[in-house]
Amino acid sequence: MPGPPQDPLQRIHAVLAMGPLVPVITIHRKEDALPLAEALVEGGIRVLEVTLRTPEALPAIEILCKHLPAEVVVGAGTVTDPDSYRQAESVGARFVVSPGITPRLLDYGLRANAPLLPGIATVSELMLGYELGYRAFKFFPAAVAGGLEALKAMAGPFPDAVFCPTGGIRRDTAREYLALSNVMAVGGTWLTPENRVSESDWPGIARLARESLASCLS
Repeated sequence: MPGPPQDPLQRIHAVLAMGPLVPVITIHRKEDALPLAEALVEGGIRVLEVTLRTPEALPAIEILCKHLPAEVVVGAGTVTDPDSYRQAESVGARFVVSPGITPRLLDYGLRANAPLLPGIATVSELMLGYELGYRAFKFFPAAVAGGLEALKAMAGPFPDAVFCPTGGIRRDTAREYLALSNVMAVGGTWLTPENRVSESDWPGIARLARESLASCLS
């Protein structure tokens, strides 16, 4: 059986193809990381984005990569420069997501072990990544940057570009995004509500993941 594609520009496509929903996770207590991920796996979700917004993010990524290497593909989100990119790779992140782009970040992503899903909000930003060979992008903040209509418009001049829109997407709107031909997955915080995480309501999170997947795939 052939192994995973080696080109980082191809590997990020393989990550997005693993599931239509990517929870955008902020970890405040590293002890929550493992039971939270196990709940999401129980609900059918395999790709997780842990944002580098708290001091607990990198330890959480390391914990998940160590304890659930076969169950989940863990990526680091909110990566804004090569230094934080390298830190994410050092703890085992399998992919990296940025909220926006810079030339340095795009260049590093071409050489990195963990593939980059660069964030864009405009056609001009898309063209910067496109020029370097990127064909998969995070569209952020999706709801503010034009939502469904913007993605439909981008499909014309960039028919081979695919997206993971994030930002303002809810459980009841995810299905509309996934219906677009150029959307491979959607990301959102609704899959890991802060109140359920703080209360350790892991069965509730598993149920929410399962129901969200069912509504998107039906």
